Amino acid sequence: MASILNSVQHRKTFAIISHPDAGKTTLTEKLLLFGGAIQEAGAVKSNKIRKTATSDFLEIEKQRGISVTTSVMNFNYGGVKINLLDTPGHKDFAEDTYRTLTAVDSVILVIDCVKGVEEQTEKLMNVCRMRNTPVIVFINKLDREGRPPIELLDEIEEKLSIKVRPLSWPVGMGMSFTGVYNIFNNTFNFFRANKQKIEKDMETFNSPLDPRLRELIGDGADVLNEELDLVNGVYGEFSEEEYLNGHIAPVFFGSALNNFGVKELLDTFVKIAPDPRSRETTKGTVHPEDDSFSGFVFKIHANLDPKHRDRIAFLRVCSGKFERNTFYYHVRLGRQIKFANPATFMARDKSLIEEAYPGDVIGLYDSGIFKIGDTLTEGEHMMFKGIPTFSPEIFKELVLNDPFKSKQLDKGIMQLTDEGLAQVFIEHNGNRKVVGTVGDLQFDVIQYRLINEYGADCRFRPLSYIKACWVVYEAVTDIAELLRIRSNNLFYDKHKNLVFMAESTYQLNAAKENNPKAKFLFNIEHNPETVDIEREG
Repeated sequence: MASILNSVQHRKTFAIISHPDAGKTTLTEKLLLFGGAIQEAGAVKSNKIRKTATSDFLEIEKQRGISVTTSVMNFNYGGVKINLLDTPGHKDFAEDTYRTLTAVDSVILVIDCVKGVEEQTEKLMNVCRMRNTPVIVFINKLDREGRPPIELLDEIEEKLSIKVRPLSWPVGMGMSFTGVYNIFNNTFNFFRANKQKIEKDMETFNSPLDPRLRELIGDGADVLNEELDLVNGVYGEFSEEEYLNGHIAPVFFGSALNNFGVKELLDTFVKIAPDPRSRETTKGTVHPEDDSFSGFVFKIHANLDPKHRDRIAFLRVCSGKFERNTFYYHVRLGRQIKFANPATFMARDKSLIEEAYPGDVIGLYDSGIFKIGDTLTEGEHMMFKGIPTFSPEIFKELVLNDPFKSKQLDKGIMQLTDEGLAQVFIEHNGNRKVVGTVGDLQFDVIQYRLINEYGADCRFRPLSYIKACWVVYEAVTDIAELLRIRSNNLFYDKHKNLVFMAESTYQLNAAKENNPKAKFLFNIEHNPETVDIEREG
């Protein structure tokens, strides 16, 4: 118990989220750089010539310069083991990000100082607010001429509905950007604009009025002092308790690309970010310091190494201690399984581990036994709550170009949809496969990976469905009208649940009226015994 508690108190697990192009993946790499996990960072994009980011390892990510899947990385900093999850920024891959947020204890939200709060930022913040997830804001790209800091803070409070408290403050912006004053520690950091390596020059001051600070930045010291007086007057004292409850967001300023302000962010994060937290299950609350091991799968990735065709299930340890070569109970399958090669990750690179503690994210080699949301325990029959499956918004039929590759197609689409990249629906009275996603870009990724990883040459044919609704019923007579009149609109998801594909709102409403004993659900949460209703359609 004591060793588990000690390990829990020295772990932080968080995700970095943002609107596309706000600098999220670049910030991820600079945090790794400061943590000593990597020695050199590459820019995410640089037109035709670029080095690809460490955390973007899929070939299609390298080609497009975007993150389309969550990467898991860990490193040590200041005596703390940090588990960092870099999430997709593109809205078409938001569902992967939503699931990732179930596996972390806090979040760093990156905002572009030029563009401010954008649409995807608001959606991601809504997910954080649903769980009262503690959020730290990093306002990025201050090496560019952006909007005034106070204006940005006002917009964050208005659009994201959360109070803010700056814990660092920029001196200048764009061409005049000198560095960042750490309000939390009374330090000022000077950084050279070096994208590759850290070259830092930091001094500690008694206050913003310190003569040495004036000597270094001249009149900028007077401006800084005036602005800090304004900040302290408007925003008051920082409350760590309010932050941990998700009611106030500390704000940091900097330029991730040029290493400005990143150390201030990381130093403060290590001090104030929450330790691994308790989680709700179907049998009550599980606490990280509990002796009995438990954890859940929040992500599955096939072909992490295309040469070996491997498949990895990412598991968040929630309580107790995980040990290699120890049998654990797979709740959904009802069987004991042991793992000979559990691993930790630095994006694609993985290392064998002997044990893991609450907060850790580990990779388990998966022969096809895992699905997102699966729970491992030491024998208790329970499932962790809060990993829903959402109704897709775009539907296309998957058509195989080469009929001799049907086995490759079946294997590929099942594995890729196990990852949560999309959902696949099989025709009720046939074998047609319909793929549903929340964005068009996912179809490009699926098609690319089916061809390059499974050898299945295929294409997608657009369909007119507007919504997929899970149909929950007690007796076949409850859906008699569906089976008789609307069988062409019935499909099964990969969990064998009945799904009604609606081509219009009128058709959906008619189906609900004519089958009053059935429930039509827009999202559900799977567990081994029941289907938990998240939101009824």
